[in-house]
Amino acid sequence: MKFIDEFRDADLAKAVINRVRRNSKRHIRLMEFCGGHTVTIMKHGIRQLLPETVEMLSGPGCPVCVTAHQDLDKAIALSREPEVIITSFGDMLRVPGSYSSLQRVRADGADIRIVYSTLDALQIARGNGDKSVVFIGIGFETTAPTIAASVMQAKEEGIENYYVLSLHKLCPPVIKALLDSGEVKLDGLICPGHVSAVIGSRPWDFAARDYGIACVVAGFEPLDVLQSVEMLVSQLEEGEPKVEIAYRRGVRPEGNLRAQELMSTVFEPSPAYWRGIGEVPESGLRLRKEYQAFDAELCFNFDPGPTLEPKGCICGDILRGVKTPLDCKLFRGACTPEHPVGPCMVSSEGSCASYYHYESL
Repeated sequence: MKFIDEFRDADLAKAVINRVRRNSKRHIRLMEFCGGHTVTIMKHGIRQLLPETVEMLSGPGCPVCVTAHQDLDKAIALSREPEVIITSFGDMLRVPGSYSSLQRVRADGADIRIVYSTLDALQIARGNGDKSVVFIGIGFETTAPTIAASVMQAKEEGIENYYVLSLHKLCPPVIKALLDSGEVKLDGLICPGHVSAVIGSRPWDFAARDYGIACVVAGFEPLDVLQSVEMLVSQLEEGEPKVEIAYRRGVRPEGNLRAQELMSTVFEPSPAYWRGIGEVPESGLRLRKEYQAFDAELCFNFDPGPTLEPKGCICGDILRGVKTPLDCKLFRGACTPEHPVGPCMVSSEGSCASYYHYESL
């Protein structure tokens, strides 16, 4: 299959791995930010193929996983409001909140509907004028433009019963927060391809310039990831950390200007709470003043109650890269994809789910 088989060619992969083994002289620690990269690395055994000098860590790049309990509790509380329809991407429904989940309150009678795009949510709002339709807006810079477009369309059409609970996260600020914490020593970063398709490669310049972190924007096929590792090794061995693009079929330095315009028109940066990391300044998105009539958090009076974290779950440590799922006492025991305790086991891009399916014990 064109553009797929080429990036899974075993002979090409062997050649890249041999070059990495030959060129990597010192121990380096690389973090893949995106959950999609984590799945590729685990599924294709890339960590085991790399030399011992290259250590791979997983970062907070799963939007479902980093959504904090307190934010999920808001969505659950909204679902209990009278005459409210909750619309959401499907992967959010099974994530446990402090006391329940969207899936459980749905089983109890709440009107919660899975949608595949914000266009679906808008259509539900059009067809249910006597009810309020709330879209749970999660995701990184990848999903924010389409959600912004839905708000603009709702305003243009005069759809007054459509709302967004904005739980969006912005990626560069949280990487800066991780680097500032000093908790994890990193040498290189595999930057997320989908996010960078929107924001471009330039927002990662700070990591190389201010922290000496080598950066490569990567695609999601096995050879994409291997090529990014080879490029990172070359940068670090030469002592010249910089930002490079290994995913030129999807990413330009300036990014997608139209998508950026949509985001900046509807949203403005705000503090956001990341699971396991805490509040990170300018790492979230809230609706601008002219669009606040669509802001569910401002338009509804609801009480999510106190936050309660699950006992024994170390999702926060895993998202910071300080532990792996194998360090969790609940992993493969009390916590499985069928009965997840934490969100890292729920999402298909979560580290725990990836380890569960692909890591041999």
